[in-house]
This record gives sequence, C-alpha cells and structure tokens, in this order.
Amino acid sequence: MSNKNDQGSCLYRVLNESQNKLTPKNVPPRRSKKLRMKETRIYIGLNDAQTKEQIFETDMYMNVLKYVCRNYHVAFSVNIENGGYFHDDGEYAEETSFVLVLINTDRKIVNEIAKDLCSFFHQESVLVTENRMTGYFTGGIF
Repeated sequence: MSNKNDQGSCLYRVLNESQNKLTPKNVPPRRSKKLRMKETRIYIGLNDAQTKEQIFETDMYMNVLKYVCRNYHVAFSVNIENGGYFHDDGEYAEETSFVLVLINTDRKIVNEIAKDLCSFFHQESVLVTENRMTGYFTGGIF
C-alpha cells in the first residue's frame, strides 16, 4: 500500500494541483473520438406469468440477472422501474420490471440472455429494443 503523501497518488496530485488553481472548470476533459454504438434494452417483468404476482424479493431476481450477465461475459447496467400494462384479455397489471442495458452486444447473445431471463423469471415474454447511437468515453484530468 502506498503512503498517502506519495507523489504518485491521485489524491496528492489533486491537492497539489488545486493550490496551482488547476480546477475541472479550466482543464478540458480527456475525450475519445465519437463511436457508433448499438444500445440494446431488455425489459423483464417480475410478476410471475401464472400468478400475476411477484413471488420473490427484488434482490433475488437481481442476483439471478447479474449471474446470467456474468456467465455471458457482458457488461451491463440495470434499472428498476415500475409501470403498468394491459394483458391481451384487457386486464390491467402493474409490476416492477428490470431494464437491462447492453452496449454493442451481439444479437445472438442478446437473444440468449433474453430467453434465459424470460425462463428464469417465469415470464410469457420479454421486450427487446435496439437503438443506434453515437457515444464517446470521457475522463477526468488524471
């Protein structure tokens, strides 16, 4: 472990640079070139297809989702959302859903993940959306 006064530590550099009036406002951030990307979202409801109620705690479903993504070796983000929809028979339902966000993931892998989550979460179906976008990576002053 390095000494907190080590000249190479990020904290030391920030403190030292702040004395020289080097602030994020006057230092341009590092930014990569713009990249064409594909954002895929998989919407997975947590209500059981048969009982139409959420059977397990949300944390348990989250652990399953993380396990699936790790096993497919994909980077991901997930949002927890609440919403409502109508079944084919006209019945209205509200439920908690996960929105799994994948960037530049092969469509075959996306479909496998979607099918696995549909099965594991006992859903009739899951919704998959794709959007083309431009993105870039940016960083701080270090």
